[in-house]
Amino acid sequence: MNRDDILDQLEKLIQLDVDATHAYDQAIKNVNEVVIKDKLIQFQADHRKHIDLLSAKMLELGGTPPELTSDFKGFLISGFTALRSLTGSKGALEAMESNERLTTSRYEEAAKLDFPVDISAIVRANYADEQRHLSFIREAIPTLRK
Repeated sequence: MNRDDILDQLEKLIQLDVDATHAYDQAIKNVNEVVIKDKLIQFQADHRKHIDLLSAKMLELGGTPPELTSDFKGFLISGFTALRSLTGSKGALEAMESNERLTTSRYEEAAKLDFPVDISAIVRANYADEQRHLSFIREAIPTLRK
């Protein structure tokens, strides 16, 4: 992978995590169960950590990380999450399950790319976080009522 390809991939992953943090804002507002809300706050912090680590790598390579605002896709994801979250905790988690399926899938694809070793390690660790997020959300949904 050349430098420009690496920067392009890092930018896409950062934007994915930025969009995820905004979606978590919507879900967290509408989850009443303390244990689940606390987990979602932790997961949002993981996404912020991903942004920080990947942004640092972009800067090391002479790139400019994207702004911490949602792109068009992110606005759609946040809007979808906000609407689903209005139905309560279960709706919020169902929306976040969709969002985490997307981020997990994208990180799975990125983990297969030929990044330098240091970046590859970060991407694999972030992928593990995404798998953990998705697993928790999938386990929590059946415990909630509509």
